[in-house]
Amino acid sequence: MTVLLAVALTVLFSATALLALVRIYRGPSLLDRVVGADLLLAAMLGAVGAEAAVNRHATTLPVLVVLSLLGFVGSVSLVRFAVRAES
Repeated sequence: MTVLLAVALTVLFSATALLALVRIYRGPSLLDRVVGADLLLAAMLGAVGAEAAVNRHATTLPVLVVLSLLGFVGSVSLVRFAVRAES
């Protein structure tokens, strides 16, 4: 059961990351690319969190907190930059 769960999670997170990379590559505007990068970071956070849950360890929690904070600050700063550039 654990192997099946790990394979399913790997496939789902890989598909999510691939679709996020397509959005980053094909996005016509800066905001589309920011959304794609935020989605890629969310997929990475989900993969690390799922790995921690499957293996039952909490050593990656500080990494998850730092990555989520980095993603939030990065997204907010890029959106603020894009809004000022349009004005």
